[in-house]
Amino acid sequence: MKNALFVAASAALVALAPTHAFAEAHEDAQAPKWSIAIHGGAGTLSPDSMTPERRAEYEAALQEALDAGAKILAEGGSAMEAIQAAIIPMEDNPLFNAGRGAVFTWEGENELDASIMDGRDRSAGAVTGVTTVRNPILLADRVRTDSPHVFLMGEGAEQFALERGFEVTPAEWFATEARRQSLERMKANAMSALDVDHKFGTVGAVALDMEGNLAAGTSTGGMTGKRWGRIGDAPVVGAGTYADNRSCALSATGWGEYFIRVGVAQEICTRLRIHREMHAEHAPTGAALASWRDAFSNSVRAHDQSIADEVMAEVKELGGDGGIILVTPEGHALYSFNTTGMYRGRATSDGMNEVAIFGGEDTGSGHTPDH
Repeated sequence: MKNALFVAASAALVALAPTHAFAEAHEDAQAPKWSIAIHGGAGTLSPDSMTPERRAEYEAALQEALDAGAKILAEGGSAMEAIQAAIIPMEDNPLFNAGRGAVFTWEGENELDASIMDGRDRSAGAVTGVTTVRNPILLADRVRTDSPHVFLMGEGAEQFALERGFEVTPAEWFATEARRQSLERMKANAMSALDVDHKFGTVGAVALDMEGNLAAGTSTGGMTGKRWGRIGDAPVVGAGTYADNRSCALSATGWGEYFIRVGVAQEICTRLRIHREMHAEHAPTGAALASWRDAFSNSVRAHDQSIADEVMAEVKELGGDGGIILVTPEGHALYSFNTTGMYRGRATSDGMNEVAIFGGEDTGSGHTPDH
């Protein structure tokens, strides 16, 4: 019988307010809400260097992914189902650096990473260095639901996939000529991964369903020319992915080494949770709770945005760049990125449905901290 507004007032710490007060507020609660946000990478993007045709391709791909997830939520499906439905078409689309179209390692292979987390119980699954699984996000979720572990790597993850019935996808499915050329330019000109990749094409999705549950997922091919079994933030729970019904669901994209050092995903969600706990201590009881709940929901969005921006500023201070998407228990779908652009989209039960690429293109408050 939970809904998103009920969770917004109580999920932080139900024990901090009398349970009968929340029950009273629930009786006159509004209809349940849902919300979803997606990303397809962030980086140094310039409107001048993108043709109208190329832009239309990306916008169509983002809208397809966004619509797939939103449809599930609108029909009463779970956040976990929605984020996977949104991520799979991006994993299959060579425009993004995940699944098909993943970048090449120094040795000329496509190694795939993914993670997923359920905000209801903070169960999580992750895989890294897989090479034969078409949709790594599905394998990450299978690790979450059908293994005693959270994180599997390489051959072990591949063996687990085979034992759970995943088909072996040939290497040629993932490889694209554009990504191969990026590796060749990098080697020929002694360039860095940042020189050949003007954006981080990692994909991700976060969602709130009508039961008030949050979920997050992230999938990537890593960085061009990565060596020595390098692992970025995307498969690292707490760095690139995190979900907790008490605070937020978050997925990151960017220079993974810095997101790991800051612990971006959990850092933001933890700050949001603490803020909610502090306010729950002062929540009124009885009929006054409903109006308090609405006022809190309206004021907390700006606070949540500022926290996300602050953490992304920390990433920049250390030398990293990228961005994040997050959804809160109140249904706010937010962005923050310290780059010139991030491929992104969001949709809510309130009627918002938009995709964007460069900074300042959103109708909402998707912030771009100082570059």
